[in-house]
Amino acid sequence: MRTISILNLKGGVAKTFTAVNMAYELMKRGYKVLLIDNDKQGNLSKAYGRYNADEVAPIAKLLCGDWRTATELIQATEYEGIDIIASNMSLFGATWNLTKTDDESQTERYKELIQHADWVRCGYDYCIIDNPPDIGLNVVNALAITDEVIVPMKIDEDALEGLDIVAEQIEDAKALNPSLKMRGVLVTVYQNTDGEAAGVEWLKQQADTEKYNILGVIRYSRKVAENSFMRKPIYEYSPCCGAAQDYKRFITEYTGKAR
Repeated sequence: MRTISILNLKGGVAKTFTAVNMAYELMKRGYKVLLIDNDKQGNLSKAYGRYNADEVAPIAKLLCGDWRTATELIQATEYEGIDIIASNMSLFGATWNLTKTDDESQTERYKELIQHADWVRCGYDYCIIDNPPDIGLNVVNALAITDEVIVPMKIDEDALEGLDIVAEQIEDAKALNPSLKMRGVLVTVYQNTDGEAAGVEWLKQQADTEKYNILGVIRYSRKVAENSFMRKPIYEYSPCCGAAQDYKRFITEYTGKAR
């Protein structure tokens, strides 16, 4: 199983939207995917219809160690081949409480899931973790089980400067997970203006450093904003729009497998 963290310390760059559509495109290629909603806002859980504000979220139970079997935490979605560990605001309390402990396993709570005996029976090909725009203990726990980080980013000056900060955080996390690596950048909400074209060109010039490797470019589409009310993968809502086609192309290149 390959574990991918979607991470950027800046909000509004389509992290959750990327997680939603990566999972969908992987599923359409026959892969089995586990989603981990590691953000207290629970937007990934909402997108896949598994948000529940009234109970302690499965991700909070995982972070607290308040579980026995993986099946207590994992929920099926309406898409066969996509399961999820859902989130809500209870994750905030769980993260805060964990900071007040001296437990040596503070950064190994998610590892316990991966190492759990009944995990093997789940048979996932990919695990995608949607992270908030910060580095709390929940994110540190996510990076401890991550194989590679994908950084969605909009092309602007602040985003380009922030890439170095993300890369530094990933380097620091290698103390917990030496195999962790930054796979590259996914340019999102792209509009072909002179400024954004120049930003993409600058990234291409940095291609000798893996952290700036461009994995794909997702075009801006008004259909994406409309789809936020429908809570569907963009390909199901508007398969011909630029964003839907770009995510499809991105996953084909990422996996080497077309639909």
